[in-house]
Formats: sequence, C-alpha cells, structure tokens
Amino acid sequence: MTPDPTLFELAGGEPALRAVLRTFYDKVFDDILIGFHFRHADKERLIDKEFEFAARALGARDIAYTGKSMRGAHAPHPILGAQFDRRLRLLEQAMAAHDLPTPVREAWVAHTLSLRALITPNEGSTCVHEDFNRDS
Repeated sequence: MTPDPTLFELAGGEPALRAVLRTFYDKVFDDILIGFHFRHADKERLIDKEFEFAARALGARDIAYTGKSMRGAHAPHPILGAQFDRRLRLLEQAMAAHDLPTPVREAWVAHTLSLRALITPNEGSTCVHEDFNRDS
C-alpha cells in the first residue's frame, strides 16, 4: 500500500509551488496597497524563503526553512491588518490562477492565517474608530 501524497506533492511539488510564488510575488511587488513594503526587497530571495516555508507547511519534510522567524522578519515593518488581508487575497488569486487543488489552497490559507499575530497586531481591516462606527 502506498502512503497518501502530502499536500506538497498534491500541489505538484517544487515546480508548481515556485510557479505559484512567482505569480504571487509579481502581484505583490506591483500592488498599490502593499507593494511599497517590498520596494527594496530581493524578489528572488523572497520566493526562495517563501518556497521553503510553504513547502514545509504543506508536508515537504526534506526541505528546510532557512529564513528568519516570522516575527523577526516582519517586526521592522508596520503591517496593518488590511495589508495582511490584501497579501492573503493576492496569494489566493495566485493559487487559483495555477489551479491548485482545494485541499492545498485551504491548508495554505489556514497556515497563513495562523501566523497573523506574528506579522501584525491588527486583527483585520474593519475600521474601529468610534467616529466611523456610530449611527448618524
């Protein structure tokens, strides 16, 4: 009996994951809402580190993550909840564009959401200012 494939294998392995990440980071770097965070970043390095991180999250045990901690990598950048949400939407679009299987998409999104508190102190994109939340 052969073991069930990992989500990494179900996604198509390294070539497929790197293709998704290429599409994703092209979108991120060009995005009007979050692209400025990446203006001095090395896109190829980000793709490599994100590949390692995502591959591990999707079950590729023979691929090591060699990047910084999530908190360490993001602490110097004041990331708002809405910006976190925008990045997630761009990731979802990239996964859809490459037709990743639903279980892979769901696991990747769930893993990303589990990291939210390490990346931003903001819960979401809902406005919490009292002047904007009262009835007129």
